[in-house]
Amino acid sequence: MYFVYRDGNYIDATGQSFKDFMAGRLPALPGQLPTMADYENHLTTVFPEVRLKRFLEMRGADNGPWRTICSLPALWVGLLYDAQAQAEAAALISDWTTEDRAHLRATVPRMGLDTPFRGKKLQHVAQQVVTIAKGGLERRGLNEAPFLRNLERIAATGKSLADEMLDAYPSWGARGVDACFDQYTF
Repeated sequence: MYFVYRDGNYIDATGQSFKDFMAGRLPALPGQLPTMADYENHLTTVFPEVRLKRFLEMRGADNGPWRTICSLPALWVGLLYDAQAQAEAAALISDWTTEDRAHLRATVPRMGLDTPFRGKKLQHVAQQVVTIAKGGLERRGLNEAPFLRNLERIAATGKSLADEMLDAYPSWGARGVDACFDQYTF
């Protein structure tokens, strides 16, 4: 835990157990039991890739250069707000196993779109996903598909922003990593 919010005050509960809180044994508030509001606040301190609030919070890429900032929301809108896109995406992953997903979770952070997956590179899946999302956006008729251009380029080349940064690193010279923030954040 990080905190409990009571009567307008944040009570430090750093490192304490929510399980202990549920049993009335939280050192910060001995004898008190959590409310639903305490549980909701506690959930805000968990940082999975997708967090359910009153909406889905997709946390996979919450910052980046200005030129790409609308790409991720456009991808998710294209995939989730269109029934045909939902069906196509579901069909794409319908036979993925638990082992497939574990492999991707373990390997993609190191290898990106070069990750071997089912006899091909993961880049092939990225291309399909972007195509599905683009179709979903086009069917919405709101001219949102152009926001996918950066993702289309990444899927086509297999080079992510991380790859671009690694390629650019030698040119940053004495500025080192500080140059990264100038070029790759907004």
